[in-house]
Amino acid sequence: MQLVVSQLAPTFLLITTIGLVPVIRSAGSYAVWATIGILLASGILGAVVQFSAASEAQAVASELSETANHSRISKSISSSARLLDIAKYVTPTIFVAIFVALCAALLATA
Repeated sequence: MQLVVSQLAPTFLLITTIGLVPVIRSAGSYAVWATIGILLASGILGAVVQFSAASEAQAVASELSETANHSRISKSISSSARLLDIAKYVTPTIFVAIFVALCAALLATA
């Protein structure tokens, strides 16, 4: 659940910024740089929270796999733990690509 919640605000911010690129650009360079700073700060915070939540979930899965209790839920959690690497590495990479594209759109000369 933490992974999903950690991505709500950054995703909303990216979608909103995409829709507002022309308005932000017309507001001047201060607005453009403020927007870039907000996107960067929110992206860094979102990535840290996401990485932390995924790491904690992997640690729990690792401990579950080492217990004597081999219930179906323990096996399911342990076997899917490696998929959390997607949340740790792929999703932040996608954010960086979107951030770079938005920076290019915001900084492009008309």
